[in-house]
Amino acid sequence: MPQKSRSALLARAERSASAAMPLPPVTNSRPPGTVYRGETFSRGKPFNRVARRNPVQASRSWIARNRRLTVALLLCLATGIAVQQMTPESQLRVNVLVAARDLPTGTSLTESDFANVAVAPELAVSGSVTDAGVLVGRQLASPLGKGQIPAESNLLGPGLLTGAPLGSAAVPLRMADPSSIQLLSPGQLVTVVLTSAGSYDEPKQSEVLAGPVPVLWTSAHGGKAGEWLGTSDTEGLVVVAADPQQAEKLAGASTQGKLFFVLVSP
Repeated sequence: MPQKSRSALLARAERSASAAMPLPPVTNSRPPGTVYRGETFSRGKPFNRVARRNPVQASRSWIARNRRLTVALLLCLATGIAVQQMTPESQLRVNVLVAARDLPTGTSLTESDFANVAVAPELAVSGSVTDAGVLVGRQLASPLGKGQIPAESNLLGPGLLTGAPLGSAAVPLRMADPSSIQLLSPGQLVTVVLTSAGSYDEPKQSEVLAGPVPVLWTSAHGGKAGEWLGTSDTEGLVVVAADPQQAEKLAGASTQGKLFFVLVSP
């Protein structure tokens, strides 16, 4: 046989033998503990960060898997909105008086100062006045804003003691320095001090009569004391709320010396 034919036969036999042999199993040639750049771990196994699912796609996938639940939630939401829109408001209304404009402290009230409006019962202020005739001629002890509902506690008179401890009294005092009244306003806490003249060779002595006591009214804000004193002489007058023991000390104290006040922080 020629040499060339023998070589060709040998090459063909080798190729046939290679095709008949089984391939070796594929194994992970990565050394243990090796982490390539850009990889993270999930349950101890690395995975490529690029293959992580997009949040938008994940949400769409969840909705697709839970269509019935999603539809039920949307129907509940739509039903709630419809019920809220169709439920009528309470038709019950009560008539109350409100300030027709901003009214400062000391204003002598007239019918034109108020307007009658209908509001829900829960908006009516406890102790509110519904008859404008009751307010005519009364005097404000605290300012009223436009639209605010007046109550007895806003008016000069016994209503200012609303909420005060049982037995509290409104005591009028005439201060020695009338100009100092400008520093006071209703609700301010003060300590009342009495300064009495000593003998010829003794200095003046000061005594704390009461405090802290709240101011109910001042001549600087009220102008007239008709509800309290029935007199037009109001210069230097202050009305404070006092308990029975304090009222006993304060009554007639101006005849024993000069009265002053000290502002107290709340």
